[in-house]
Amino acid sequence: MISATGIYVIAVIFLAALIRSTLGFGEALVAVPLLALRIPVTVAVPLAVLVSVVVAATVVVQDWRYIHFRSAGWLVATSLAGIPLGLWLLLKFEEHLAKMILGLLIIGFASVFLMAKSLVHLKRDQTGWLMCAGFISGVLGGAYGINGPPLVVYGALRRWSPQHFRATLQGYFLPVSLIVLVSDASLGLWQPAVTHYFLASIPGLALAMVIGRYLHGQIKDEGFYRCVYVGLIVSGGLLFLQGCFR
Repeated sequence: MISATGIYVIAVIFLAALIRSTLGFGEALVAVPLLALRIPVTVAVPLAVLVSVVVAATVVVQDWRYIHFRSAGWLVATSLAGIPLGLWLLLKFEEHLAKMILGLLIIGFASVFLMAKSLVHLKRDQTGWLMCAGFISGVLGGAYGINGPPLVVYGALRRWSPQHFRATLQGYFLPVSLIVLVSDASLGLWQPAVTHYFLASIPGLALAMVIGRYLHGQIKDEGFYRCVYVGLIVSGGLLFLQGCFR
């Protein structure tokens, strides 16, 4: 019989996987804080990363034709270069203050994108923009586990179709999440509880991916990007609240 905590974990993973499957990002700011309310952070973090790997791998297998491999490759490479700086920032700056500032910046940036009638449109990949987005993503990922916003901004500037947007982001998240997962395992963070909760969550995880794929297919280009910007605003708000409540 599944415990109350187990049911809670399954529900959170379902919600996180649904968000990730629908938009291609945004689950990180939902999964770990909510999971940490009922299970240890040392279990919540690797569990969330494992879910990220599964969702990303599923999308990559299904939609690999939509991945902009050059873009994803540059983003991964420059992201890895930014991780050490992120770790340094984590050690040197007050985490709660940095999260509050970052949250407000994300809200402001996404709000401008949401309300603006015309934005910069990158008709083709530009190495400088790619390197900047990947590096900042690595810095934020290394410091606070928040890789998504710079990637989302780049995808929006490129005006990728919803299919290319979601697939290319998963082409980035899959190798990066695998590296994080291996690192967690090497540090002894892969505990039996991680495996237990993950196995219990598989049916809900699978259902969330099916529903998310359907919802993703129902959102057209302009509507999709409105959802993306709103998702960024919500993510920024959650990040700000995390900083407020430490």
